[in-house]
Amino acid sequence: MKKLYYGGPIRTMTGGEMPYAVLTEDGKITALLNAAQAAAVNDAQPVDLGGRTLLPGFIDAHSHFSGVAAELMQVDLDGCTSVEAIQSRITTWIEQNRPEAGSWITCAGYDHNDLPEARNITRWELDAVSAGHPLVVKHKSGHMGVFNSLALEMLGVDENTPCPSGGTMGRTAEGQLDGYMEEAAMSALTRRMPPIDLQVYMECMAKAQQIYFSYGITTAQEGAIRNILPQLYAQAVRERMFDIELIGYSDLRSMEAVETHLQGSLRDYDGNFRVGGYKIFLDGSPQGRTAWMRKPYLGGDPDYVGYPMMEDEAVYAAVRRACMEKRQILAHCNGDMACEQYLRACERVQREGYDIAAIRPVMVHCQLLGADQIGRAKDLGMILSFFVAHVWHWGDVHIRNFGPERGEHISPVALAVELGIPYTFHQDAPVIKPNMPETLWCAVNRRSKSGRVLGPELAVSAEEALKAVTVNAAYQYFEEDRKGSIAPGMAADFVILDRDPMAIPPEELCDLKVCMTIKRDKPVYQA
Repeated sequence: MKKLYYGGPIRTMTGGEMPYAVLTEDGKITALLNAAQAAAVNDAQPVDLGGRTLLPGFIDAHSHFSGVAAELMQVDLDGCTSVEAIQSRITTWIEQNRPEAGSWITCAGYDHNDLPEARNITRWELDAVSAGHPLVVKHKSGHMGVFNSLALEMLGVDENTPCPSGGTMGRTAEGQLDGYMEEAAMSALTRRMPPIDLQVYMECMAKAQQIYFSYGITTAQEGAIRNILPQLYAQAVRERMFDIELIGYSDLRSMEAVETHLQGSLRDYDGNFRVGGYKIFLDGSPQGRTAWMRKPYLGGDPDYVGYPMMEDEAVYAAVRRACMEKRQILAHCNGDMACEQYLRACERVQREGYDIAAIRPVMVHCQLLGADQIGRAKDLGMILSFFVAHVWHWGDVHIRNFGPERGEHISPVALAVELGIPYTFHQDAPVIKPNMPETLWCAVNRRSKSGRVLGPELAVSAEEALKAVTVNAAYQYFEEDRKGSIAPGMAADFVILDRDPMAIPPEELCDLKVCMTIKRDKPVYQA
């Protein structure tokens, strides 16, 4: 079937004048037309934009799709600003859902920065409202959490349990475990929790893709395939459940399972899912004070700089392996020391004769990437994927943790634009919602929750912000020849917004409404 889109601004993201209309057929764009050409088309279904704006479908450059699905099964603690509010939210959830006695309860969206004194809740405060249930509260950053006493007992953890390297187990002044687990300690315990029922998980994944569609996203990422996810995605592929296109990245240990269960997705899409390469984690969270820095944090131990997740040789080996296998690699780097570790590993591999640029390595988050480091990323052909919404959500926390000089220069997007480095934006969902209009607003306005503008010289135009979630994101995925712009031969992946983001005041970008999301010419969401 042919369709003719017309009647509103059409932002192709390729530059030049806007066309009057777009003609599509069989899920692809066939022509961009002027008014006279459009009037001559008489065999296409007309789609009148009614003054609304047509853009390429937004492309999520980094998130955890399965995490968004998992959160639909969990107690939502987003917005809780006191221990009492957390306790009340958990109590209400238990009363409404009536889980079986002894069953696990997982809570998500908790942020200690929102609590008085920015402290973490304790296991005893959780015990008060979770008797009979092992319970874990996951931090919004995904890097830490708190377990209640029954959960620790069921996982076999006590004061004598050794802490994994690269992690922290919280203790009172008397040495008693307080339930707080950080980085490797948190990961070790969550891996030992009972797995989620696959069928329930599948149902939530179907709902998760609708969440992405509601924000205009037509391509999304699974940012860490591990544990049961190879089997889960294999089942989803067999059942052809995805309308959204998903690109998955495996951790180093899980690739064998990925190759076994997802053979048809290793080089191209099968059931709208494909394997993109590897994902490694080099440090933690700046708002959680676990990101690895070159200079110490403010407050607390004057020598504390966070810590790494991997040794230098392990990072080098991972990059070299990716090059040898011709697979892309993504590295989670928040602190500037983690960024440095990744840059050095890539430079070492490049010196050995590997074409590092050919695999388009991605630095994910790069929150505190230094101005002195960014040029080296360009020399490597590296893509910088910025979690620019940090400016709003945790900008004030970063000022507190790092001081104005470093805190105001988080997400230095304008430097990437200036140097011509490929850059993308993401929300790291479920850390925050995959809210593309909010992210555009953050990149253009750089305003924190307190109203402070952080590094105004690092702000970018609405057009540059839109490139990050369309053409640039397609390039990150090696898909610039099939999506990310409105041009003949491209997929008919569109988002229709209520207004033109390039023609409204910058402060109104966050108020943009997604009216419709279209995947391969098929409406998949309508407000």
